[in-house]
Amino acid sequence: MTKITITAPAHLHAGNMDITGDLGRLYGTAGFTLDYPRTVLEAVKSDEIAVKGEDKENTKKYVSLFMEKYGVKGGIKINVKETIPKHLGMGSQTALALSVGTAIAQFYNINVALDEMALSLGRSDIVALGFNSFKKGGFIVDGGYRIKDRGKMIPPLLFREPIPSDWLFVVCIPNEPIPAILKIKENEEEILNTLKAMPEQMSDRLSRIMLMQVMPSLIEHDIKTFGKYITEFNGRLGSFWGDFQKGKTYCHPSVKAGINILLDNGAYGACQTCWGPTFYGLTDNGEIARKLAKKLERFLEKQGGGDVFYTTGNNEGASIIRW
Repeated sequence: MTKITITAPAHLHAGNMDITGDLGRLYGTAGFTLDYPRTVLEAVKSDEIAVKGEDKENTKKYVSLFMEKYGVKGGIKINVKETIPKHLGMGSQTALALSVGTAIAQFYNINVALDEMALSLGRSDIVALGFNSFKKGGFIVDGGYRIKDRGKMIPPLLFREPIPSDWLFVVCIPNEPIPAILKIKENEEEILNTLKAMPEQMSDRLSRIMLMQVMPSLIEHDIKTFGKYITEFNGRLGSFWGDFQKGKTYCHPSVKAGINILLDNGAYGACQTCWGPTFYGLTDNGEIARKLAKKLERFLEKQGGGDVFYTTGNNEGASIIRW
């Protein structure tokens, strides 16, 4: 093997089931793995460390962390050819960190489990969506982390189901809210450490929606029911984060307006991912996906611009090609 190419998928959050914590666990996260966008890096073994391409600073950070943790004596050359948009709710850093760690482990024959690697690189100790998107793909629900063991464990995988091949995600990233979201991300650890507890009744309701509607309707490929309840799940959760969101249920009024455009024009469901501002709609019709994308593009022209695309789900996780 002289070269390795790793392609890691993005993901979209649907939300968390339990931020009450009275049962000894927190969060419990659900979401989707996407075919696009993605992180793509090429690596070759070397006597030196050299990084080029996109997001070089974080790539170098993960190289240093991995090599120090596992005592690697040597180097690697990495070309990051594509990256997932950073800090916008699509898992850019987990995909990059696990790709970097996997490449080095392959070249230096380091037998390390993926969960240990993720924790050593500072990823996936609160939410395992990015971890399982890299490992398995599909629609994922994790069980949250034990409060007493935060930072020492990956939340367990409770449910993983392939995303139907005809389901399409119309994804929108408005520019206007991004500065406020990046500011939140800078203070995310403090926010999470001082977060008020979710009312028990809200956690109960969110868990019941996930267990009794979202998960069964996905297994049954019932996109209408799935879309209805994933929207309700995401919206109910959004109201809990109102103190941090200008749009109350969503991070910004433009996100709320965009979600309404999706729901009013044929999307079965629509959600904000994580802190936003990325949001998305779900359909199983290519023509509707194209029309929704066009409507959102016209909407963004009056809202400070942004990006719109549509994509299928990813049910395989990351791909690794050895040359």
